[in-house]
Amino acid sequence: MKYDVKDINFAKGGALRIEWANQNMPVLNRIRKRFEKEKPLKGVRLGACLHVTTETASLMQTLKSGGAKVALCASNPLSTQDDAAASLVKHDKIPVFAIKGENNRTYYKHINAVLDTKPRFTMDDGADLVSILHSERTELLSGVQGGTEETTTGIIRLRSMAADGVLQYPIIAVNDAQTKHFFDNRYGTGQSTIDGIVRATNRLLAGTNFVVCGYGWCGRGVAMRARGLGANVIVTEVDPLPALEAVMDGLTVMPMSKAARIGDFFCTLTGNINVIHKDHFLRMKDGAIVANSGHFNVELDLPGLERIAKSRRLIREFVEEFTLGNGHRINVLGEGRLINLAAAEGHPSSVMDMSFANQALSIEFMVKNKKPLDKQVYPVPKKIDSQIAKEKLAAMGTKIDRLTPEQKKYLVSWDIGT
Repeated sequence: MKYDVKDINFAKGGALRIEWANQNMPVLNRIRKRFEKEKPLKGVRLGACLHVTTETASLMQTLKSGGAKVALCASNPLSTQDDAAASLVKHDKIPVFAIKGENNRTYYKHINAVLDTKPRFTMDDGADLVSILHSERTELLSGVQGGTEETTTGIIRLRSMAADGVLQYPIIAVNDAQTKHFFDNRYGTGQSTIDGIVRATNRLLAGTNFVVCGYGWCGRGVAMRARGLGANVIVTEVDPLPALEAVMDGLTVMPMSKAARIGDFFCTLTGNINVIHKDHFLRMKDGAIVANSGHFNVELDLPGLERIAKSRRLIREFVEEFTLGNGHRINVLGEGRLINLAAAEGHPSSVMDMSFANQALSIEFMVKNKKPLDKQVYPVPKKIDSQIAKEKLAAMGTKIDRLTPEQKKYLVSWDIGT
């Protein structure tokens, strides 16, 4: 079996951490038990490009339990947990191609290693696997039946491909499932992003100006947690609706040009490019701390920052200090990559439980679906979303009411008034 991990001897520690994560992933564990009996993915080749974490390891184990032949690579050069990668190779016999801190050349070599397995289905986080498949490995496209996408950035790219008529197979947008973005994006990103910033800097947030760039579900989560730690949260937006929501939530909303002058911490979560650009860096106060929790580091104009910096140094692990001509120091965390995975451990397992349950059930749906799907981006079937929510509540010991026959009738009637 081919693989490429940092050190296979890390496997023992990785197995323990995967076991710890599994203890708080009851929905995925229920799916795994069913998969072990039914083998709904028997013989299916699946190529996955995801953050290689202990939670992802649990998903890979579940897919293999269902009979799938899985190969895995990282969806970000800094997001791999090397011990989890080693454990998957040694204990689960799953080919993994991922090393934390790998350069771009190795990153794309690993993606191609997964594509070399000729997957019938893809599972992506950011759409790099799909992009390479459509641009450099087109000879494999005829054998691909479908795929899933985990994150907002990937969905943006895939919808663009579909709109341009170049997407060659159907994709299910796992990111858009309510049991994914309501919880993973808000509660997972909120906690893990703050965790990464605090681990990297060991700075106090209380009393500081914390600038959240983008008030989507991820931005809402980070704003909520930063505010809970006593920070004065400032939101920057380009969309009037989330900007209005931020105001109604009691936050301060202003343009980045103004926020740049007063912010102590900055975090981008937009899925767009150059959200903080060169002119913004020039306006920042001495010692400003800049992080990104969007999928790609392009949210920060790092080439522009490099051009205006007279010196740079790694002052602390995951903290690179850029000194500008005016003497101000700008501290960039985790090379501008996903700070929650670069400097911390990513989302808590209880949140990823729902996200990865969506992945497993969406792949099962595509494998079993007998009606061919168009080459478009599809939502997660509502039945799957609802099933995951029900199972999560059951695992938490929480019960809810049910509609009475009278109430059901009322909801579909038009003639019952006051």
